[in-house]
Amino acid sequence: MKKRNFCPMAAAVLAAAVILQPFSASAGALDQIRSIAKSVISGEPKEVEELRQMEVAQSEEGHQEYYFKQLTEEEQRVYRELLKGIRAREKEFYLTISDDDSIDRSYHAVLKDHPEIFWVHNREKIYKTTYSDSDYCVFTPGYTYTDSEIDEIQTAMEQSFQEVRALIPEDAGDYEKVRIVYTYVIDYTQYQTGEDDQSIAGVFWKKSAVCAGYAGAVQYLLERLDIPCIYVDGSTKGSTEGHAWDIVKIGQEYYYVDATNGDQPDFLNGDAAQLEEHKTIIYDYLCPFPEEYEKTYTPSEELTVPACTAKNLDFYVLNQGYFEDYSWQDIYDYCKMRLDNGAAVVRFKFGGQEAFSEACQELLDDGVVQNVAQYYMKLHGLGQVEYHYGVMDNFYTIYFISEISLGRFPEVLEREE
Repeated sequence: MKKRNFCPMAAAVLAAAVILQPFSASAGALDQIRSIAKSVISGEPKEVEELRQMEVAQSEEGHQEYYFKQLTEEEQRVYRELLKGIRAREKEFYLTISDDDSIDRSYHAVLKDHPEIFWVHNREKIYKTTYSDSDYCVFTPGYTYTDSEIDEIQTAMEQSFQEVRALIPEDAGDYEKVRIVYTYVIDYTQYQTGEDDQSIAGVFWKKSAVCAGYAGAVQYLLERLDIPCIYVDGSTKGSTEGHAWDIVKIGQEYYYVDATNGDQPDFLNGDAAQLEEHKTIIYDYLCPFPEEYEKTYTPSEELTVPACTAKNLDFYVLNQGYFEDYSWQDIYDYCKMRLDNGAAVVRFKFGGQEAFSEACQELLDDGVVQNVAQYYMKLHGLGQVEYHYGVMDNFYTIYFISEISLGRFPEVLEREE
């Protein structure tokens, strides 16, 4: 690259001007003068000089930018430079630092804070051109879609947001909004690998994605609803398998939300689970008990995430389906109440391994759960019913679902595990 020519005498005069500035000048003004002097002496391109003089915005309307706040001042400047260049879809642009680690952190922070810039490559490492003895570089992001495809995807994103907003009652609180977004993304998306599976384009455009797409879509929709939502990437404990999920802020507390694991249409055994009327969403991953979720997943260490400690918005706690200890009568009464209210799926959770194991032994292994199926038969005047159940060992939960049979043969009961 051709470097800018400069006059040594002019550089010396400017440097002297910096030294002779009165101490009454603000720290910001002195920093700016020093930056200009450094640019002249180093022969930096004009574009880099201008970037160094720009004020770095500390916030952006409509975005929480949680990871931006963790960066150094130098990295925050690069964050804004990256975001500006990517939004403009520039093929390459200058950054005011050249350090690999700092650029990596800034780039990853941008991607995690801004799911809406789906067209940029989600790379682990960045591509840049550096120059000897220079503290700047040329960054090459790389883009996945054409302009017309981007427009088409953004239209689909807006349509989905309007659909979600139409589902939200006027008096809905933040938890209800989170629950609606959680169920919407699960209902809208099929878990499937493909070319677009790592971004929200997969969810809103192709209706299929993997965990990165699910988590990004939840973040995008919740931020549009003014609910703080943090994209988290990490891994499954004890393995190298990566995973992505969200942390949402409701009130003053943080909660895990994992829509990917909430989408498990094959969870319940038997053909009944494949029927549309029996499709169930796994609510165990909506604001779960933190210590139970953390037994399986751990966040990456490059950038920190807030601690989740609250349990009050766990699905089972909110819906009277949480039991500290196992009692058959309590479970039976709860199941009858849920069936009386027209529930298609009955699910309940226990406070620990001991209660959960006792429940599995009596309800499932000893077949006591048949009493629930018999109540269902009596409630609907049926002669036959097929039922299915499933367990979530990591959350100490049991699911029960009944499928109405056309047969009318009293006391005939088929069981599938």
